[in-house]
Amino acid sequence: MHPSSDILTRNNVTITGTGEQVLLLAHGFGCNQQMWRFLLPLLSPNFRIVLFDYVGSGASDMQAYNKQRYASLDGYALDIIEICEALELENVILCGHSVSSIIGLLATQKIPQRIRAQIMICPSPCFLNLPPDYLGGFAKADLQELMDLMDKNYIGWAQYLAPLVIGDPDAGQYSAELSDSFCSTNPVTAKNFAKATFFSDYRALLPLNQHPVLLLQSERDALASLFIGEYMQAHMPQSELQVIEAKGHCLHMTHPQPVADQIHAFLQRLTQTME
Repeated sequence: MHPSSDILTRNNVTITGTGEQVLLLAHGFGCNQQMWRFLLPLLSPNFRIVLFDYVGSGASDMQAYNKQRYASLDGYALDIIEICEALELENVILCGHSVSSIIGLLATQKIPQRIRAQIMICPSPCFLNLPPDYLGGFAKADLQELMDLMDKNYIGWAQYLAPLVIGDPDAGQYSAELSDSFCSTNPVTAKNFAKATFFSDYRALLPLNQHPVLLLQSERDALASLFIGEYMQAHMPQSELQVIEAKGHCLHMTHPQPVADQIHAFLQRLTQTME
């Protein structure tokens, strides 16, 4: 068992904001807590915000990285669980971007008493096409090609993937930032996280959900289409889907205001339901 201070250092945990309600923000693959900075001014007055980097990402302690633990999304979920326990958090709104929506769902099902609700930004339970019933966006062979490119030309891989993720030619500055973030991540930890992200299928988790969930999707997203948002909403109890008029997979970066508006409105509905 790690002492609490070790976990907070390991995951580079930072806390900001002045509200009573705790909002835990979990970054996506190839990213770090800096990606939330566009949302922070819009949320800080209303929330106590907990930010962190998964081990292997950002400014986390690389000495704590264990390839076996982080070979599946359960290892990343354990980071969230240990942070919640170290800070003795209760009544948490857990907000995850992309794969962290599913990592958050895994964590929530292990510590349901600590979580109040989840917000999922551009989520996907499975990035694979599994016809005829499910189209996650990618053929397995295409994803394998992407993995091979990581080995052969890591910078080329980052420069290819970043614009695809941002999804908006007018948002070049975000593509450049995301590419830099990919490049600054250790290739070994990045490939392990990529495999856990892109080759997994967590659709069976959805019907087990027991918490209110807000799904936020873009109108056009190359990584998580509207079909996926609708699929998740149909298969996950207590979930609602809100579509934001936008392009791309990083709404919290490219469209922070509508995301913040949806988060505030969701919390208001939650509070009214409890009264």
